Amino acid sequence: MTTAPGRAPAVAEAWRHVATGDDAVAVAERHALGTSARVAVWPPENLARARAAVDEVLTALDRQASRFRADSEICWLHRAGAARGGVFLLSDGLAEAVSVALAAARWTGGRADPTVGDALVSLGYDRDFAAIGPDGEPPAAAVPAPGWQLVRLDGPLLRLPAGIRLDLGATAKAVGSDRAGWPLTVADRPDPAGAPGTQLVRLARGAVATSSITCRQWRRGGEVLHHIVDPQTGRPADGPWRTVSVAAATCADANAAATAAIVAGRAAVSWLTREDLPARLVGQDGEVRYLGGWPAVSGLPVPVLSSSRVYAGARPPGGVG
Repeated sequence: MTTAPGRAPAVAEAWRHVATGDDAVAVAERHALGTSARVAVWPPENLARARAAVDEVLTALDRQASRFRADSEICWLHRAGAARGGVFLLSDGLAEAVSVALAAARWTGGRADPTVGDALVSLGYDRDFAAIGPDGEPPAAAVPAPGWQLVRLDGPLLRLPAGIRLDLGATAKAVGSDRAGWPLTVADRPDPAGAPGTQLVRLARGAVATSSITCRQWRRGGEVLHHIVDPQTGRPADGPWRTVSVAAATCADANAAATAAIVAGRAAVSWLTREDLPARLVGQDGEVRYLGGWPAVSGLPVPVLSSSRVYAGARPPGGVG
């Protein structure tokens, strides 16, 4: 058994004020986990405390689960287990993220699979997205995911076979949202055909997550690629949906379901309906489809299940260590 070495604390990114025209609510945003985090607080004087709490969560997750920084715990695991694999003692925070990722893979039938790390690297997503150039060499041969079933987690003990590279990017963002307590917004690119670019929805509880192939794109050999990989092929998912938003009891549930729906393609409608999940699906042609009580009109509430599908099969949320 191998234990990850300690690491020095990371310095948090600076927060930027976001003007909303409403003095009753304070909003701030900063770069985090390869994307951006936004905090909206009422009353405004609580913003400093909220930012500090979110900084603690995001900084811990970055140290634990980022595959783009050499000193992260997950990169250490990949280096230590590259040749022969092994059994590793994880921090509480990384163990929670891996547990949630494996539970999400089980729930989605492998459509959201954390073993797609090498597939993403072969496609050119081998560094922070902001550092990827406008074009590059053609992508390497597709690398199908080895399969989440090969990874074993028993409490904090991870058995990782040789040659498996985990990608916890989407899971870490969802777990971070659940730890910090703020849901995500619903957005899609504006469409000339008239499909709405954004929609305001109200949540009495739970969270919303959106997966989209439109925002995180890059080119290799003139081919446009995106980051949502079909684990069976190792290639970017190629289906009828460009964006899927899902409401669920936790952000981890919503994120796993939205990713799985992009991968599932036409089968997404029946799967989301069977799972009783409210969803908003935007097709490649800009047509919007609403499922499970998701309102077609902006500003209305979205019904959310009271129990989590992912955390029921994983460690409980909240670990930061």
